[in-house]
Amino acid sequence: PQILSKGELQVSDKERHTQLEQMFRDIATIVADKCVNPETKRPYTVILIERAMKDIHYSVKPNKSTKQQALEVIRQLKETMQIERAHMRLRFILPAKEGKKLKEKLKPLIKVIESEDFQEQLEIVCLVDPGCFREIDELIRSETKGKGTLEVLSLKDVEEGDEKLE
Repeated sequence: PQILSKGELQVSDKERHTQLEQMFRDIATIVADKCVNPETKRPYTVILIERAMKDIHYSVKPNKSTKQQALEVIRQLKETMQIERAHMRLRFILPAKEGKKLKEKLKPLIKVIESEDFQEQLEIVCLVDPGCFREIDELIRSETKGKGTLEVLSLKDVEEGDEKLE
């Protein structure tokens, strides 16, 4: 009856601890999923990321989303280890008219151009930093007035057999 009148459910220390441990593991999983070792382009294991998080004494913030915290962890881990967000592979098809001009604007946002084909239109397959995706999307949309297309070929470029997104 206490809960009904006060409206507060007390969480035991053990429950809270379990909850935080789960969040810690979730954050490590997100980081392992989104990142690679920039030298080898290979992903890190969740266990290795967890160990690295313990080494930097990362403490979970129960009121922040695991995704937000994962981005924070990546920033902090960069100071102590070789870690980088894995690149996204994109294909954009741009109308010939705007193609050349737009390519110049996109260039600073592109890490690697894998292929480029210019016939009736400009088709580029490239790797970008996931952080630039929104900017690239906006640029293509506004510059081509919706005529250009942007397609995500893979969410992350990792060495071990690229998974294709269906």
